[in-house]
Amino acid sequence: METRGKALVTGASSGIGRETALKLAKEGFQVIAAARRKERLEELAKQNPNILPRSVDLSDSKALDEFSKELSDLSEPVSVLINNAGFSLRGVLEDVSVSAVKSLFEVNLFAPIKIIQACLPGMRRLRKGTIVNLSSIVGKFPFPTSGPYSATKHAVEAISDALRMEVRPFGIRVITIRPGVIGTEFNETANRLTGDLLSRTDPDYKPVYQAYGVGMGKLFANVSIPGPELIADLIVEAVLSESTKAVYAKGPFVKELLEERFRLDDEGFYELMMEKTGLKGLVVK
Repeated sequence: METRGKALVTGASSGIGRETALKLAKEGFQVIAAARRKERLEELAKQNPNILPRSVDLSDSKALDEFSKELSDLSEPVSVLINNAGFSLRGVLEDVSVSAVKSLFEVNLFAPIKIIQACLPGMRRLRKGTIVNLSSIVGKFPFPTSGPYSATKHAVEAISDALRMEVRPFGIRVITIRPGVIGTEFNETANRLTGDLLSRTDPDYKPVYQAYGVGMGKLFANVSIPGPELIADLIVEAVLSESTKAVYAKGPFVKELLEERFRLDDEGFYELMMEKTGLKGLVVK
């Protein structure tokens, strides 16, 4: 059976990436499923012969260089690229080391740029292609304690917006996906990497973390958190669409916060977020 072409999904060992790889393979794409965890990828490949597992650590610059060269040298170029890999850590800015911020940018921004650069020559030769960059609702606004992670997603938005204009003349589409809060291993990993903030922060910040924790508890109180299939379906819908949109957003807080970000001015949205996050009126004596 002739395939629809070659697709690459990063972060394919779990969550949104895993579901997207499976769905694209089912649609007839030959899918390079890339991630760190080799065993997970091999298990994934057993589910569909169209899935080609490729173990690569995107935080390792040498491994990323080798992977990028492989992509450049493919006899059949990647025509669909899903830049999904990424991670987060949390903390007020004073509690996050610059080296940790650099690590975030290495995986969430610089690795996708490198992979895009490796795939674009082949797409240009084909005069077609689809690049899907996973942003987030926090690509347009941060929550307190998410500044560095949000910064990586703000940057993904900027790269995507510029690239979309640059490659349109070659028939290449660039799509940004903004998930709301989705139930995946992503949050567990963020919690593990962040550790116990209250035990190591300056006492000044303890009431900030505590008030924010209560505020977020209220914000999430009646929210049903969907699984990764919601976003994987959205990605595949965008890839297969003949008249794709530049940006898609779905999931919790898209209406409540993301749409409000576009409706309100900066001051108005700041006031809304201070209220929603439990920090309005907090004064540390």
